Amino acid sequence: MAAEIIMPKLGVDMQEGEIIEWKKQEGDTVNEGDVLLEIMSDKTNMEIEAEDAGVLLKIVHQAGDTVPVTEVIGYIGAQGESIATTASSEQTSEVPAANSADAAPSQAPKEEVKRPEPAVAQTAAADASTDHVRATPAARKAANELSIELGQIKGSGPKGRIHKVDVENYKGALPKASPLAQKMAEENGLDLATITGSGFNGKIMKEDILAVINANQPAEPASPQAAKDQAKVPADQTDLPEGVEVIKMSAMRKAIAKGMTNSYLTAPSFTLNYDIDMTEMIALRKQLIDPIMEKTGLKVSFTDLIGMAVVKTLMKPEHRYLNASLINDAQDIELHQFVNIGIAVGLDDGLIVPVVHNADKMSLAEFVTASKDVIKKTQAGKLKAAEMSGSTFSITNLGMFGTKTFNPIINQPNSAILGVGATIPTPTVIDGEIVARPIMALCLTIDHRIVDGMNGAKFMVDLKNLMENPLSMLI
Repeated sequence: MAAEIIMPKLGVDMQEGEIIEWKKQEGDTVNEGDVLLEIMSDKTNMEIEAEDAGVLLKIVHQAGDTVPVTEVIGYIGAQGESIATTASSEQTSEVPAANSADAAPSQAPKEEVKRPEPAVAQTAAADASTDHVRATPAARKAANELSIELGQIKGSGPKGRIHKVDVENYKGALPKASPLAQKMAEENGLDLATITGSGFNGKIMKEDILAVINANQPAEPASPQAAKDQAKVPADQTDLPEGVEVIKMSAMRKAIAKGMTNSYLTAPSFTLNYDIDMTEMIALRKQLIDPIMEKTGLKVSFTDLIGMAVVKTLMKPEHRYLNASLINDAQDIELHQFVNIGIAVGLDDGLIVPVVHNADKMSLAEFVTASKDVIKKTQAGKLKAAEMSGSTFSITNLGMFGTKTFNPIINQPNSAILGVGATIPTPTVIDGEIVARPIMALCLTIDHRIVDGMNGAKFMVDLKNLMENPLSMLI
């Protein structure tokens, strides 16, 4: 029986994925666990492994295609097995796989032949009744309690049988929506999975439902003048002025655009700027380079030292709101008893923020190893979804490009992000004498819904003191 290869839903917020490359081609033998293809979603590349063994019968979507989650992108089955495809006329027909037997001659006697049923998973559109869907009693009970049609769920059991865990996972992957938005969507026959939410963390609100309803309303007839103006709009690339090109926005760019827009529009923020004398930090790094290299095989960076200083400062009880998140439509504050540091990594085609989890429990050597590991994976496009989620505070460093100060945008749902500027020799008054000191600019952007200016300033004062006397953070 041919098995579907689907675009996986790797996170609750994932709506689509872009196929980067197929590692197998039609007709290739596939073993369970073989890497079938590479996709990009939520700003990271992921390798998708085969869940079944057989032959790659058909590739439905090619490299470069952007495909909604759970949509079929290919089929695996036995050599010569037929699969069901939809022709352009929307009539379903059996399509033989490569090396299947030739069709019968046209002069053969016509007789009614009972075709085998397509070996693809059943959907709610094909059979609205759930009686014929393979599912355990516990799965049926759970689906009934959650008002979910079993036909919408892909089972993980033998021959696609649906288990209770499949129902629970499906429910957890459904888009978040307010109760009113859910009711409005149900009354208007709208699929929440197709709607982009404008609320916190992408939650679908009443306004999002109204926008879709209004967009679906028939447009009023355009005036003759409007019709003429519309005709002037370039229809494709060939109508563009010379020297102008339109390119498709990548999945990574879409994710960045969505996240930054949401953060900028929902979080009233402000930035605090502080100068840090890096004299002692530079001296400490020189002393640590060889010991850390001997223990880890890696070179300790200033970002590592700044990260450790941030962790130590965040763990002070008085700064817990700098290590917090807003939840439940910004009605509650989630305080964290741990620190997961997000470190912004710039790539040629976008920005990714890998996360060092439980940094508060690490020594400096362990932090150096963990941070270098996720950064290396990010640059190689091998970062896992779990390694780019769950941050409680983020750091972004533009100092290597000579940037003095900037206003970083918060990586939500964090309540703050620390921007690191360049270290520049600066005339400074020390004991009544003017001397040149290496001064670094730190820029803390804060979500004013959670943290006030005074609390942000107290955090920066403590961080400044620790960075200017860095030996104490290793004790």
